[in-house]
Amino acid sequence: MKNTILITGTSTGIGKATAKLFSEKGWNVVATMRTPENETELTGFENVIVEKLDVLDIDSITTAISNAIAKFGKIDVVVNNAGYGAYGPLEVFDRENIVRQFNTNVIGLLDVTKAILPHFRQNKNGIFINISSIGGKLTFPLGSLYHGTKFAVEGISESLSYELENIGAKVKIVEPGAIATDFAGRSFDFQKGTIAEYEQYVDVIMNAVEQMLSDASPASLVAEVIYEAATDGSDKLRYTAGPDAEQIVKARKEMTDDDFKAMMKQTLGL
Repeated sequence: MKNTILITGTSTGIGKATAKLFSEKGWNVVATMRTPENETELTGFENVIVEKLDVLDIDSITTAISNAIAKFGKIDVVVNNAGYGAYGPLEVFDRENIVRQFNTNVIGLLDVTKAILPHFRQNKNGIFINISSIGGKLTFPLGSLYHGTKFAVEGISESLSYELENIGAKVKIVEPGAIATDFAGRSFDFQKGTIAEYEQYVDVIMNAVEQMLSDASPASLVAEVIYEAATDGSDKLRYTAGPDAEQIVKARKEMTDDDFKAMMKQTLGL
């Protein structure tokens, strides 16, 4: 029987690239998204089914999982990829946007994970691959919400790895750097606000994001790392994706908090 992977957030970027790669590798793929009726590319791939799944909607999660199992018999790997980035001064975000950021990036991931756990436990097998970011290892200014969610993903995944050992399952974390996706577009919620004291940070970060994305790695690179995590048979927990990710995560490990903050401010011109 072919292995089956379920991926959230496959309408664009990393999710779509991952769905394509696993299909090409001969896997059954359950490509999920909020608006499957708009998808035209993945529907043409062999052994790919496109399912509606909104991580903010419990019913859509359970329905997508049930449909996947009914179609392919089992699920072997789940990629928790759906998410977006909220950036800006914390003071300018209303509570609705704050809750939405954490509900999407953290609670949604937990809901998908919890819904599939009984299936993995029954099969005594399965892998969760949670898409974090270098933003789950270090921070940039104005990212308190986004970094807060990715630090949460790191902690959730690491802790979950202990209990999954008892049911024969695993969790892996993939940490991309700058990736050429729509992160700065539809997946990027930047709130500038009108508070004068924050204007310097707003301008600097907007310029920094544009510069990073101008030299970003392709989404296919992250897909390759996800494939490695799914198939290497190891108990390895963390996988960086992209040369910039490897470089900056290494630098963060070797520096004190004060030194890293000073370096970051100097680099950004703050």
